[in-house]
Amino acid sequence: MLDCAVMNSRFKWIAALLLCGPASLSGCSKEPPPPTPQAVPVTAITIEPRDAPVIYDFVGQTQSSREVEIRARVDGFLEKRVYTEGTLVREGQTLFLMDRKPFEAALQQARGELAQQQARLDVAAANLARVKPLAEQNAVSKRDLDDAVGNERTTRAAVLTAQGSERQAELNLSYATITTPLTGLSSFAKTQEGAYINASNNLLTTVAQLDPMWVNFSVSENQHLRLRDAVGKGQVKLPPNGQFDVELVLADGSVFRNRGRISFADPSFSKETGTFLVRATFANAAGTLKPGQFVRVHVLGASRPNAILVPQRAVHQGAKSHYVWVVGKDGKAEQRAVGPGQWSGDDWVIEVGLNAGDQVVVDGGIRVAPGAPLKVTAYAAPKQDAGA
Repeated sequence: MLDCAVMNSRFKWIAALLLCGPASLSGCSKEPPPPTPQAVPVTAITIEPRDAPVIYDFVGQTQSSREVEIRARVDGFLEKRVYTEGTLVREGQTLFLMDRKPFEAALQQARGELAQQQARLDVAAANLARVKPLAEQNAVSKRDLDDAVGNERTTRAAVLTAQGSERQAELNLSYATITTPLTGLSSFAKTQEGAYINASNNLLTTVAQLDPMWVNFSVSENQHLRLRDAVGKGQVKLPPNGQFDVELVLADGSVFRNRGRISFADPSFSKETGTFLVRATFANAAGTLKPGQFVRVHVLGASRPNAILVPQRAVHQGAKSHYVWVVGKDGKAEQRAVGPGQWSGDDWVIEVGLNAGDQVVVDGGIRVAPGAPLKVTAYAAPKQDAGA
């Protein structure tokens, strides 16, 4: 009984295998095919070379276009300071007063001397007028005539000297009132009231003109040579007649409202620094710029013909170089090493690695891998705010 049962069980297994057949066996052992990779959604831009502005960036410092030292012209006691230190003063405004009494006394004395000499001249002239007719009649000697003429001329010269002394005394009195010759920002008083002023301490303060304002910056020899080389190769085009515009970025990141022009360039390099000085002039009627400020200087006006530009976020930093993702002919991602140059607004100038017609991934590149299929949408640049 047991043997028959065992044999029946084996028969059932053999029958099942036979029914399954070779084809069924092979079908049961085959693995399912791998899933098709999903296309990565990205935005891409098609490279179209165009002229791009070139901005040269420097660090500059503001300087008053005219700064004068306010000095006392005469010796005496400083009586009063009549301006507020650090404020804007106007041309002709009184800044200091010196003790006028000694100068008034000197003027009075000079006027008295002039009156005395004028009286002597009147007497000498009257005497000459009497002697001349008598000399013509030989009533007096030739010597008497010569003495009368010489005395009149001497007293006339004395009058001129006395007039000069009077004028000098008037000037000294006027110098007791010290004014500013220009409109500008005043500094602190370097000498206090009551001090005696002489040649050793006659500097009282300084006044710096604010409008226009100068901005000085330095260009290195290497920068100068690179620019000359780029212009010679046609990689950079300069503005007509070299008329660059200059833009200032202040310490808080804001852009100064007025643009300036380069007004001076030192013809020789500094032996100490290997740079040469360049100066730009800015209208500064509102007094926004003050002397001594550090600013960022953007020199505008040059351009790069037929430049290749891509948005900055399309360029990635790799272990060895910068790279971008390019859409291949089969719609799959290709990694391309590039050589970026200067920034131009929100774009990056690519000097090496891209050609006209290449499609470069802008958004979505962080999810892309080499050979990944891409679902491409045209990149739309953000609109600039009209009020910016």
